[in-house]
Parts: sequence; C-alpha cells; structure tokens
Amino acid sequence: MGPHPAVAAIRLAVRRVLHEVLTDHAELLNTTPHASATSPHAADGLPLVLVACSGGADSMALASALAFEAPKLSVRAGAVTVDHGLQTGSDLRAAEVVARLGAMRLDPVESVAVAVGRDGGPEAAARDARYAALDAAAERHRATAVLLGHTRDDQAETVLLGLARGSGTRSLSGMAAVSGTAGRYRRPFLQLDRQTARKACLVQSIPVWDDPHNTDPAYTRSRLRHEGLPALEKALGKGVVEALARTAQLSRDDADALDAWAADAEAAVRDDTGQLACARLYALPPAVRRRVLRRAVIAAGAPAGSLFARHLEEVDRLITGWRGQGAINLPGRVEARRQGGRLVIRQG
Repeated sequence: MGPHPAVAAIRLAVRRVLHEVLTDHAELLNTTPHASATSPHAADGLPLVLVACSGGADSMALASALAFEAPKLSVRAGAVTVDHGLQTGSDLRAAEVVARLGAMRLDPVESVAVAVGRDGGPEAAARDARYAALDAAAERHRATAVLLGHTRDDQAETVLLGLARGSGTRSLSGMAAVSGTAGRYRRPFLQLDRQTARKACLVQSIPVWDDPHNTDPAYTRSRLRHEGLPALEKALGKGVVEALARTAQLSRDDADALDAWAADAEAAVRDDTGQLACARLYALPPAVRRRVLRRAVIAAGAPAGSLFARHLEEVDRLITGWRGQGAINLPGRVEARRQGGRLVIRQG
C-alpha cells in the first residue's frame, strides 16, 4: 500500500520542484566558466536546499516531504526557522522546531533570531525581517534554493489583499512559484490546499504549532482568513479559493508581459540628458506608463512594498493632468515633480 493521498501529494509537489532546482543547478554549472571549481557545493558535488519552517502544518509538511525526497535525488536538505521574538517563549518554540527538523535528519538546521521593526505595519515588518534572515542563511550555507510552504489558500488571501489595496495587476498575481535572487525561493504547495498539508502531518504523526497570530483579528490576513473568505464562500459558493488562485496565474502572465514592455519603453522615454520626457511618457498606454513610473520611483529610493496605486496615480497626473501642481511626496522620502517638460524623481 502506498502513502496516504495527502502525503503522496506533498511529496510529488516537492519532487517536481527538486527536479527543477537540479536542472537549474546543472545549467549554471554548464554555463559558468570553471563553475565546477568555484561552485558552493564543489566539496561534495551536491546542491543544498533549505526549507523555511515555522513549525506550522504547512512548513512541517514541506520539511517532511523534503527530507523524504531529497536523498533519492542526491540533494542535501536542511532547514531554517526564524524566531521573530514577538511572543513570550518564542525562543523555546524555535528550539523545539529545530529538534523536530533534526529528527527528520535534515542538516544543517538552525534557528535565527530577528528584530522586527515597524515600517509598513507589523505584518510587513515581520515579513521583511524573515526574508532578510532567510537570505542571509542561504548565503551563509551556500544554498541553491529555499523552499517556502505557501499554499493555494495563502495565494487566494494574497490576491484579495492586493485587490483591497488597489495596487493593480501585479498585486493580483499573488506569489510567484519561483522568486528572489537567481530564483532562490520556491513554493511547491501553491497548487495544494492548506488542509492537504495539515492532513499529511496528521497521518504521519508530525507535531505542529499553530501560531496564535494566525487567529488574531488584529492582523488583516487573519481577519481575511477567518471572516472574509468564509463570507465569500457563503455568498458565492465553494470554489472561491481555486478561482482566486487561477486569477493569480492569469494576472501574473499579463503583468509579466506588461513589465517587459515597460522595461523596453523606459529608455525610449528619456531625453538626451537621461531625464523622463513628459511628452514621451504621455504617448505610452497607461498600463505601461505607470509601470515605467513605478520603476523610476523605486530606483530613486522608494520601498516597493510601500508604493501603492494611489501614489502612482498622483505621479501620473503630472503627465496626464498637468495644471501647475506641486511636487508629489512618495514613500522613502522620494519626491516627483514636473520641471520644463521633464519628470524629475529624486530623494529629498
């Protein structure tokens, strides 16, 4: 008899991603001169894949699948848990997670404590601190990839949050299956629901920790998870989560195409001095023009996570609705103003 269907599903998802990681790793070795001598894994010849594990059902299911599949594919498997320090005893829970991951024979396994700031609100600040820690761990251990346990339910929530912010097609595209520097982050579970991961832990007798923040109504995502999505399913019927996940993929395809167009257009809308020419910007389709503006504002120092559609709309009015208005103040102390037919964007 084979494994439980939930266990089989998570293992298959991880196996597919590991094959992709191995293919990308082999291509890197083949295309980089002397890569075999300088590869992070030259000492043992095996790429290292880390799993980011909080101790919750999604990430513990992911860790168990990685521990099972990695040896069969000659991949080293390790794990990192991030202690945000936001709850009493978080260090003890992190130590428990490390012990459980070690029992799965993952190696290396470590806990990393972070200091969570306040920029962008508590959820965004915790996320920023977490990814900074994961990036540092990947560099420290020379990992080829870091696996994240986001599920289809997480994707649906992300799409709805993007819709609420009114941030455009890119926000509606949700989380990418592959993201980060050189495709570092991989999300094997985006096509699996949260219950599949939880069931996989249950049938394998894997202890999980339910973060109380996930049920705390003070957090936007928690309210959406326990109040918003159930209300939508009650009003619209089952299948809302699946539909939102499909919307994410369709939106990502559109956003990728528009981003590529904007990247090509950016050089063409600058004058001989390198400044953005308002007349050339005006000639672009709105969706492309706003992407060019977003790229320019971020390049000037505005944090991408704090830049919303309303900010870009105000900057866009300097192009399409110019009536002598003054400078637009943007996140990151960035300022946009129109001067002599040019759009000047700089940090104040």
